[in-house]
Amino acid sequence: MHVVYAFWSGVVSWLANRAIVPGLAALHLTAYVDRPREIAQYFLLTAVQVAIIAFVFRPMESLWPVEHWADRRFTVIDRSYTLIKLFGVLPLFTYLVLSPLSQWLGGSSSDDAAGLISVQGMLPWLGHHPVLLFLVYYAIYDLVYYLIHRLQHGIPWWWALHSLHHSQRQLSCWSNDRDHYLDDLLEALIVAAVALLIGVSPTDFALLVLSGELLQNLGHTNVRLRFGPVLEKVLVDPHYHRLHHMRVDPDRPQLHACNYAFIFPLWDIVFGTALFGEPAHPTGVGDPMVDADNRRGIVAQQLATLRRFWGAFRRRAGWRYGEVAFNVNYEPISVKDFDLHELESSHIPMAASAPSPARVTEPVADTDDQGISV
Repeated sequence: MHVVYAFWSGVVSWLANRAIVPGLAALHLTAYVDRPREIAQYFLLTAVQVAIIAFVFRPMESLWPVEHWADRRFTVIDRSYTLIKLFGVLPLFTYLVLSPLSQWLGGSSSDDAAGLISVQGMLPWLGHHPVLLFLVYYAIYDLVYYLIHRLQHGIPWWWALHSLHHSQRQLSCWSNDRDHYLDDLLEALIVAAVALLIGVSPTDFALLVLSGELLQNLGHTNVRLRFGPVLEKVLVDPHYHRLHHMRVDPDRPQLHACNYAFIFPLWDIVFGTALFGEPAHPTGVGDPMVDADNRRGIVAQQLATLRRFWGAFRRRAGWRYGEVAFNVNYEPISVKDFDLHELESSHIPMAASAPSPARVTEPVADTDDQGISV
């Protein structure tokens, strides 16, 4: 074990001295970031995470797939999202935003973080049990994400952003980071604010995010893996989260409003949104305006999602809590006012609510050519 630790420490030091320090200097960021070893360790852990996705989760999808696809062309874009987020967005936010804020609030080092409602301040004995303290942070972190996730589905302008994540019909081990960057920013700001509030250090925050990301990557994996009747109620498994991504069931139109938890099903159980014992369903979104994301590249997806967001955000209907779809003018329409399954079957977006509306004549590409094995 000592040999492994010494090797790891040596690699961290080499990466910090040979890459991180020169890189920060070249970007003129040394005045803002003064812990190159921390950053080096983050990138090494991220590399390990990507390796697990590529060399463990991905082969599992080939061996025991839930959905059988003729090809995986729609999953390639999600891999790009993952690499951009893990190696770009997350480290920039953690070390250029969270770390300075933590120091401003009184944290004196990477292992110290002041908080207005510090968990260690309320329960000092947890400071002597770092593993237990981390688990407490993890539970709070997951609860915050659960509540955010409910809002992402319930507030129409936020759903306009989050719908990009759900538009993927080929849900795979790379799909977790398929997000709009404004959605990511809102999530990160809320989670980071809570982390600062309860006194999570930047180091612990990075570990929370990375370990949470890896478990969520597993949750999105296209693999016939279930944890069993007991463990599935403790940790989210791929089957549990796949049900959250299911498309609308015409006979049970609200069935997909379930399984919002990322790590612990406990929150779904407590708030009445847990669904167990249901077979796998096709994934994706029934709204043709959102489903069209599958025909676009990253830049086009980001722009189209932003148009949906602005169309909802600037309208009163965009602030009314409830499930919606979008018409051709990006106006959110409550699913209570139409048949969502019929809309999905038509592959044609809803007409505008203006007088003499013209329906879109170009059908949205239907990518539902896979079979499902349960």
